[in-house]
Amino acid sequence: MFLKKKLMNCFKNIKVYAQLSKIIQMETHRTNKEVLFKGIKLMAISLACMFLGPTLVYVSLTNQDRSLYILLLAIAIIICCLAMFFAFKGINTILDSMFKKK
Repeated sequence: MFLKKKLMNCFKNIKVYAQLSKIIQMETHRTNKEVLFKGIKLMAISLACMFLGPTLVYVSLTNQDRSLYILLLAIAIIICCLAMFFAFKGINTILDSMFKKK
């Protein structure tokens, strides 16, 4: 009976030790600064496109009598789509820098 209690306590201690060793071995996640700066650059490109695209749309629609307004409108719509793309990629990259494991 006494031996059985000792063995049970020993197994409990081994389980506790295994759990503590797992906790100790867990490393804290730090922000990868290089990836973070890459994400910030993508967001800066997106911000520039967010202002440039609608401005070009306005300019092209106010000058419909010119011959190149359709080309300018197409370029403006492409820039607006690029703004959304770069915003998505920028946010995704920033989140990867904070939460993704190496």
